[in-house]
Amino acid sequence: MTGPFLEAMTRVPDLLAAHLLLSAAALILGLAISLPLAIWSARSPAVARWTLGIASLIQTIPSLALLALFYPLLLFLSGLVGGGIPALGFLPSLLALSLYAVLPILRNGVTGLAGIDPAVIEAADGVGMTSWQKLRMVEAPLVAPVLMAGIRTAAVWTIGAATLSTTVGQPSLGDMIFAGLQTQNWALVLAGCFSAAALALAVDALLGVIERSIARRRRGVALGAGGVLIAGVLLALAPLWPTGGSVITIGAKNFSEQYILARLIGDRLEQAGYKVRYRDGLGSAVIYGAVSSGAIDIYVDYAGTIWTNEMKRRDTPKRAAMVSAIGAWSAKTSGVKVLGSLGFENAYAFAMRGDAARDRGLVSLDDLVRAAPGLKFGADLEFLERPEWAAIQRAYPIRFGSARAYNPTFMYRALESGQADVISAFSSDGRIAAQHLTVLSDPRGAIPGYDAIVLVGKAHASDAKFLAAVQPLIGRVSVEAMRAANYQVDRDDAKASPEAAARWLGRKIGVPMR
Repeated sequence: MTGPFLEAMTRVPDLLAAHLLLSAAALILGLAISLPLAIWSARSPAVARWTLGIASLIQTIPSLALLALFYPLLLFLSGLVGGGIPALGFLPSLLALSLYAVLPILRNGVTGLAGIDPAVIEAADGVGMTSWQKLRMVEAPLVAPVLMAGIRTAAVWTIGAATLSTTVGQPSLGDMIFAGLQTQNWALVLAGCFSAAALALAVDALLGVIERSIARRRRGVALGAGGVLIAGVLLALAPLWPTGGSVITIGAKNFSEQYILARLIGDRLEQAGYKVRYRDGLGSAVIYGAVSSGAIDIYVDYAGTIWTNEMKRRDTPKRAAMVSAIGAWSAKTSGVKVLGSLGFENAYAFAMRGDAARDRGLVSLDDLVRAAPGLKFGADLEFLERPEWAAIQRAYPIRFGSARAYNPTFMYRALESGQADVISAFSSDGRIAAQHLTVLSDPRGAIPGYDAIVLVGKAHASDAKFLAAVQPLIGRVSVEAMRAANYQVDRDDAKASPEAAARWLGRKIGVPMR
């Protein structure tokens, strides 16, 4: 474990810097919101009831949901002002985490101000101090230790919640955690968790030094600890300094195939002289918006997903016609270019253990209709809310006894262990053959085609050098090759990293990586 863990730790520095920068910015914005509200609330019980109530309400919203809610909100605001407001990445993460930081700072600020001895305030009034002088010279020094306790709590909460910013396209230590969970690379998960915990403890310790120094009036020590924090933030800004050239951002969803294909595309672009970075873990609901807005430059999606989620189409034309129609639609509506299909399809498929399907006599989704009430359904995290599931239910009146959502990797484990009887599998997944699963046919054609297609953002849609670098991949990846590459990452023993699987796939299709 030591070797893989040390290897995983090599990915930490850049992500740690991004994580620290986001957390520090959110904490500073949280302070900017909380401190004026704390002063106002301490002087007005009616205001305090409203501000503390709203801050408490925000705290009850799961942090992942709060991050997700800012995506449609920022899209709407961007539409109102004619564009230019990023709905993915740093901004939604900053806003959500800042709101999450407000409650502990606000509550401790109000409590500290309300707890000051009235005699002290009367004495300040007696010597003729103005309201500003009282706040600066009397109230602030007295409330500082209590306020610092709230700031420490907010800092730890913010650093922990920042791992979830991966889901909206902001780099963080969550990249390692989410990727490790999906690929069952526990060294990667451990490295991400260890680094996030170490960062939280280090920041809390430094803030604790400041808190104690304020209480003991040791100004030099407080300034020293504050200087260390500021130096850390400035160091985290280093990756943002100009490096002499633009960087291509390659997007990927949250499963192994996407990680592999992103690395394969990235290598092609690096060979052409481009600098690349990866934005892993993006959900299907946001990734097309990311390429449309320029937050990412290129990624692989699936025709059926664009057809149903983005174009809101319910018909199921032939696969080639669908890809062609998507290309025309994306170019017209957002300037996104469909470079072409990679050559394989990764369709949704209903899969069962082979022996269970034979025992029940299940071959198709028509057969599943009669058996479904006695079966447990396991779906990936998105499927039960996707238009495809609604289309399948319109075509087949399937009513399972129970349905539960899983991370895609754990979905297959649930089927293997008997916690699920049927799963929403992926047709290019190598585990279908390895686990001897039976895929139920779709005689009514409810499930659309899912050709893997390469989408290029507007900034590079006419870049001949860029397109020529990726073009050799078009039509070269067979479903058999993709299944084999996926299985290298997803299998339980002798697991390969997505980078290693991408290298193998490149050799297999005759487009070798460096």
